[in-house]
Parts: sequence; C-alpha cells; structure tokens
Amino acid sequence: MSACVPARADSARTEHVHPPHSPPPGGSRRFRVAGADVSAAVAVFLIALPLSLGIALATGAPLQAGLVAAAVGGIVAGRIGGCPLQVSGPAAGLTVVTADLIQRYGWRTTCAITVLAGLAQLGLGCLRVARSALAVSPAIVHGMLAGIGVTIAVAQLHIVLGGTPQSSVPDNLVALPAQLADLHPADLAVSVLTLSLLLLWPRIPGRAGQLLGKLPAALIAVAGATAVAALAGLSLPKVDLPSWSSHALATLPDGPVLGLVAAVLTTTLVCSVQSLLGAVAVDKLVAARPVSTGHVKRSDLDRELLGQGAANIVSGSLGGLPIAGVAVRSSANVAAGAVSRNSTMLHGVLVVVATLLMVPALELIPLASLASLVMAVGLKMVSLNHIRTVTRHREVLVYAVTTSGVVFLGVLEGVALGIAVAVGVALHRLTRTRITHDDAQGVHHVHVRGQLTFLAVPRLSRVLHQVPHGADAVVELDGSFMDHAAYEALQDWQKTHTAQGGAVDITGRRPGTRISEPAEADGCRCRPWTPWRNHQCERPPSAPSPGTDRQAATDRPRGGPPAGTPGAATGATPGAAGQAPGPATGPDAPGTPDGSTVPTTSTGPTASVGPTRSTRPAKGELARGISAFHRNTAPLMRHELARLAREGQQPSQLFLTCADSRVVTSMITSSGPGDLFVVRNVGNLVPLPGEESGDDSVAAAIEYAVDVLKVRSVTVCGHSGCGAMQALLGADPGGARTPLQRWLRHGLPSLEHVSASEDASEDAAGGGTGRPRPPRLAGREPADAAERLCLANVVQQLEHLRAHESVARALGAGDLELHGMYFHVGEAQSYLLSEDEEGGVFQLVLETDLTA
Repeated sequence: MSACVPARADSARTEHVHPPHSPPPGGSRRFRVAGADVSAAVAVFLIALPLSLGIALATGAPLQAGLVAAAVGGIVAGRIGGCPLQVSGPAAGLTVVTADLIQRYGWRTTCAITVLAGLAQLGLGCLRVARSALAVSPAIVHGMLAGIGVTIAVAQLHIVLGGTPQSSVPDNLVALPAQLADLHPADLAVSVLTLSLLLLWPRIPGRAGQLLGKLPAALIAVAGATAVAALAGLSLPKVDLPSWSSHALATLPDGPVLGLVAAVLTTTLVCSVQSLLGAVAVDKLVAARPVSTGHVKRSDLDRELLGQGAANIVSGSLGGLPIAGVAVRSSANVAAGAVSRNSTMLHGVLVVVATLLMVPALELIPLASLASLVMAVGLKMVSLNHIRTVTRHREVLVYAVTTSGVVFLGVLEGVALGIAVAVGVALHRLTRTRITHDDAQGVHHVHVRGQLTFLAVPRLSRVLHQVPHGADAVVELDGSFMDHAAYEALQDWQKTHTAQGGAVDITGRRPGTRISEPAEADGCRCRPWTPWRNHQCERPPSAPSPGTDRQAATDRPRGGPPAGTPGAATGATPGAAGQAPGPATGPDAPGTPDGSTVPTTSTGPTASVGPTRSTRPAKGELARGISAFHRNTAPLMRHELARLAREGQQPSQLFLTCADSRVVTSMITSSGPGDLFVVRNVGNLVPLPGEESGDDSVAAAIEYAVDVLKVRSVTVCGHSGCGAMQALLGADPGGARTPLQRWLRHGLPSLEHVSASEDASEDAAGGGTGRPRPPRLAGREPADAAERLCLANVVQQLEHLRAHESVARALGAGDLELHGMYFHVGEAQSYLLSEDEEGGVFQLVLETDLTA
C-alpha cells in the first residue's frame, strides 16, 4: 500500500466470530454516535461559531470563509486526520499570514495559495517527516505564536475602538494615538461588555457557576453583547454575510513566482507546526483523563499531516481560510468527554447547518464584539508560562528575537531569525567552557563547567598542570559531552599524575562518568542506581592503585551516588529499608518460601551463587556512603533541606510499602525530600484497628499522616518477589509463634481473598456469580501464586485502611484518595490499581506529560 494512503480510521478492526454451523449475522452495520461525542460536538460548535467569524474578520477575508474553513476542518480533517480528538479550522495562529497574503495578492489568489499549501502538506505526509518537524526548538515555536498574538491584538484594538486597522504592527502603533482621540463610544461599550463577560463568566462562584460554566464563555460574551446592542438600538457595524451565490472561489495564482513560493512555504510551515504541536498536546490531555472515559488511539502525526493537507485543499477550493489544529476547540473537545473522531465531524456538520439556517441571527453580531473576542485570543497566545519555561532553560534570547521578528518583519522572517539565533546559542554553549581550580584541605579540585571539546584542551591542560606532583586531585566534569581530544588529554594527565604518586578521582554529573583503566580491567561498568544494588566497583587485590593511603580523604566509593541523581538527592543507601548490607535473610530474601537463605558455595575467586557482595566491614561502607553524600550531594541539597527544616514537613502522600531493600520509594515515584510520608514493614501490611496482636505503630502513622499532616492520598504499594507473601503461602498453622509469624497473621485475610477469588472464577466458569473476581494485571494473568497473592494483598490492605477511623472520616469528607500500586522489580515497571472493573485491574503506568 502506498505511504500516501491513510490507514482505516480509529482503532484496528475487531474480528467478529460467530458460532460454527450457523449463518453469519445479516444486515449492514449501523452508524452509531456515542452520547459523549454528541455533547462534545455541541460544546465545540458553540465555541467555533463566533471564533470562526472573528478570525475571518481579523484577516480581512469574507466572513463566510471562516465558516467554510470551520466546516471543512471538522468534516475532512476530522475524518482523515491522525489525531481523532483534535478539532481543526481557522486558527488564530494563521491570522497574520492570511491577512498579509490578502493584502498582497487578493482573496482569490490567497485561496489558491491555501490549495498549494495543502498539496505541500500531502507531500510532507507521504515523506513521513512529521516527527522531524517537532525538532524545532520550542522557544522558536512559542516565540512565533507570541509574535502572531501581539500582531492580532494590536490590529484588533483599532476595531475595538471603532476604527480600521493598518497593514502592519508599526503602522498600527503609529496610528493608535489618533484612534484614541477619535473614540466611538458604542463600539467601545460593546467591546468592554464582551471582554467582561469573557473574563467573568468562568469565575461565577458556587453551584450556579458549575452549571452555567458548561456554556462556553466565548458564546456567552458574543451573544450577550449582541443582545444588549440590539435592545439598546446601537448603531454599529455588524456581520454582513453576502449571498452564497456571490461567494468568491479560488483562481489561478497571480503574482511573482518567488513571492508565491514564499507564501506557500510560510502557510505550510505555520499550518503544519501548529497542527502537529496541537496533536501532541491532545495526546497529553487524553492520557491525563480517567481510564473509564475509554481508550483513544495516540496520534499518527504523518496521517495528521495528510488530513490537514486534504482539508486545506478542499477549504481553499471552496473559498475558505487556511486550516490548522485549534488548541481552544481541541481542549474543549477532550474536556467534554469525546471518545472518537465522530465528535469532530459532527461539529463540522453543525457549522454547515448554522451557516444555512442561522444567517439572520449571525448578521446581528457587532463587529466590535468579534474583534474583542479575537483580541483576547491573541493576548492569550503570549503565555507567561512559556516565558518562564524558556527563561528557565536559558533560551529567552531565542524567544525574544523570534517574537520581535514576527511582529516587525513577518512570520517567515521571524522564524528564520529565531533559527539563526538558536544555532548561535547552541554553538556558544558548545564552545564556552569554564575551568576553575581550588585547593581545599590539601585536596585540589578542578571543576569543568560546560562541554569539553578540543577548543578547551589548552585551558584544561594549563589548569591541570597547576596541581602539584603527588597531590590528591578531584576533577569534576559538569557537562554532558566530551570529545576524543579532551578525553585523551585528561587520560594522559591522569596516568602521569598517578605515576608520580598522586591520586586522581574523576567524577561527573552523570553516573558512570569516570576515566580509569584499572576499573575497566575489572570488567566493571558502573550504571545508574548501583548504590542500591550492593554494587562495589573495586580493584583486584593484586592491582592496588597508586595513592591508596590517601583514598580515605579523597576518593568517593566506586558506584556511589553521583551528584544530581535521585539516590544522591535523598541520601539513599543500600540499607534504605532499614537493612544493613549483608546476607539477605527473612521473608524478603529471594529463593525460598519460608524466607530462609540460600546457601552459597565457592570453588574459587570467581565461582559463587548469587550476586557478589562486598567483604568490607559494614561500618566502613556506611562511612564511605556518608562521606560521598557530604561531598557530592549535601552542597546541592543544603538550601532545600534548610527550607524544609524551617517550614516543617508538608508531604502530599502517605506511602505504605514493603521493607524490601529493592523497593526504593524515592526512585520509583521520582520524589524527593518532603514529598512522601513513608511507612515500611514486612509485607506492606495494614493491621485492622483494635485487632488482637495489632500494631499501633502503623495505626499511629496513619492517624498522624491523615489528621496532622493532612495528606491528600494514601498509597499501598506491593511488589514482585515479596518474601512475606511467599512465607504466607508456605506458612505452617501449627508452627512456633515467632515475632515474624505473629506479624504475618495480618496477611491471612489476603490469603482468604485469593481463595474466594479463585472460587469465584470457578463459579463463573460454571455459570455462577456473586463473588469478586481476583485482581489481575492489565494484559496478562499473574505469573504464579505468589504474584496473585501480592496483587490481592494490595487490594485487601486498602480495605483495612478504610476501617481506620481517620481514613474513613477523610474519605467521607472528600479530602483523601486511596491508591493501590504494584511494582514489578524485574521489569522496573509500576502498575496502578483501577477499581472500575470487577475485582480490580492493575494498569501499567504509561509515559505522560512530564513538563506540564
């Protein structure tokens, strides 16, 4: 099949199997539209109608062109496009480009340019370059949109004041004083009323605000201003929709070839980038919705380009504006609960109906009301959140240059300037390297900030030679790139310095940044999170390194937590669960159901069973870990920890999990100091309140977290390979009552939960009902009895939580949420419990918007 032919719409076909020896089901499939899609289509239509007219007014195009583009965007792009829930139509981001084309070439040639831009988009979709288009720096994209927003706002301000906009921003700014001196009170009053309704409608308090807030603010603002103008009898310029028989269609382009080519490229660029970024944003919004709303496919960006190209060809041919994905309508579509592309298509049909039947009502709308609506949209395109983001990433210069270029020169010129400045900034960062040297308590520190390339080798060599012979040295590489020339220079100096009796420790922000031949001779490759794997990157006894006597003062542990990693940020050590490094014993030891250790044998220095463990004393390992924390992490965290010490802890979650040393809460939740109030015990058990032989420590922690700290959620986290669950499965009811066995009695209800669920499965197979199904993982059944018990234990402990008075009270008030979580150690995957389905399903947590 050709790459240009889009796949079938929506999800893959489901194969319907009918019983053997029976005729296939007859009759054709009926087209059905979900109720959620109908309500979403109505909501989007109410937003699209006034915005389409306003954008057409802002461009200087016939007002019908906005309605044509809205209808075609909904029906054509909605049917063919690769993002099912994205709503396409006339976009504010295209206003400046379209207005400039109309002034230069006229309306009919602009329609032809729209058709050519659609053909160009079809070509890009066939070449499958959609992902490459997203490689443009976000600072350039946001700067382009901000420049377009400023241009729109300045131009529409003249209409708001009762005047006529000029052709460019400088001309509009020059003419603004004269316009202020010649105000039209009626236009200004209608505009102020529109903006007031637009701003205040979503902020109506109380239950009335919840009910009225379902109506779009844009519709209420325009309708309210129209009603007031009509009742007051104001004489204002209003919408004028000529007869469709006189509607202008596209013609052959007329103008200089180079100018037309630049116009097509500009329209293609803006349409494509805005649509692709919109599709990515819609995916993030859909991923954030509850699972119960239904599954929606992720966007196919190449198919989205094909759909946008087809829509622009149709829109231009019918005399409509250029089309792109529209953020306001798309977010409203997702928020209204749309589940398929039917909502987008139905909104287009509603626009067609309104265009044919509501012309008398549309012609009552004052132009000043539409202009104020579009001006508000333009101002929103200058996002303070985007400005903060680019400032944080030190790209504010790129943003400012792009915005200024778009405002004063044009879209294509502004984007070109932004790209040139972005390349210059990247080259500057690549070549700008700061190298400093200082002496602290006899240890010489060489700090390299920035990328280490051949251009910095002369300065690096000069600073390294300032370290005296035989001295202890620490070289800190604070960058993400080092080329071969810099690597050789650093390695040669290291060899020379160690041969002269010195000690060198080369550390970096990223784990594994170390240049050392002896370490490589061990066959060791330090990886992230090695401190939590009881890993020790040691040299063989037969090959001691020079300067070993100095290591107590200068060397950090091989594989110790590098600065900037979550392990370093939280001070995690191999004994994070309260266990010192050493032989694994107890219920969390792998291998045996009763928690006994697996004996190991050795026939030589390399023959062993199980992971290699350090032979150093535990106290020495602890001291080395603390020393590494003091040197690498404490300087980075001291300010934040001091703030937490002043303000006290304000965690958002109570996290109850197993004491297993492989479950590192800060790592699997990407949290840091002050985020989680953690309770750990063997088997992540929550004893029922008041139970005989209960544990008041767990109940006290729950009460303190809920009533005192006011946490907003409680999470019970189980994990794979849990020794406590294995011990439960192999427990001897008549055995000796050791402290461990007495504690595991609180897990017996989980065993009963599994038994009841298995009986329910058998009853279901025999036609019986009435018992809960066993908890399960999405996409597969539990691997064995131990995993089945681990899942059931999470569900059972959540039930125990609800029995605690403080938890029940907070749940009843709506101040608390309960979550179940399962961490698969071997897969490094986390699953969250969804209780919408019978018995509970643990859903894999997918990657979502991490910058939102």
